[in-house]
Amino acid sequence: MAGCATCVVLARDPLRQAMVASIYGLVLGILFFVFQAPDVALSQTAVGAVALPLMILLALAKVRGGEE
Repeated sequence: MAGCATCVVLARDPLRQAMVASIYGLVLGILFFVFQAPDVALSQTAVGAVALPLMILLALAKVRGGEE
């Protein structure tokens, strides 16, 4: 887990950082499922692997759209 979190922090491009954060959320959700917490795993997967990267990508699109 520390390795995935470090990859998120070390990613310099915001688009790449959003994708790595999505993978991190998915790995964390799988880890929760392995530790027999399926409700937490489902919530983590929905928020960490889908909602958070989507919000980051929408923010990037809005910021980059304003630069043109």
